Amino acid sequence: VFFCSSAYVPKTAAGHCKWAEVLKDLEQIKMSKDIDVSLYTANTDEDVKCQEPVIRCFFLEMEVILQECSIKNCSKTQDVWNVYKNGNAFASLENNKLNSTTSAKCKECEEYDEKNFTEFIQSFVKVIQKECK
Repeated sequence: VFFCSSAYVPKTAAGHCKWAEVLKDLEQIKMSKDIDVSLYTANTDEDVKCQEPVIRCFFLEMEVILQECSIKNCSKTQDVWNVYKNGNAFASLENNKLNSTTSAKCKECEEYDEKNFTEFIQSFVKVIQKECK
């Protein structure tokens, strides 16, 4: 049985940041007034070697927002789902590149401070923008 999963992989043009779609959706949800959660928020100045685990933490926390939105029927549920879906498509591809020695030195998601939704999104945007430079 052939299964095509290309629908879940964000489109990237040559020279186009792979996170562009995620950034666009983050811009959409950052103004949301109906998402009220505390989220583990990775530092934006983590060591460059920890960049992938940091990004993975942000996407893991997006799942918390998604659950919150399914309960509260948030106005931005579709945008939250897009970030989660697109991010995980890339995170799973990137995952294969991580070696255990790098990730052993990096913090676990739960080791970061919990911050409110607004601060979380601002940090997430900064981290993704760094990846797009």
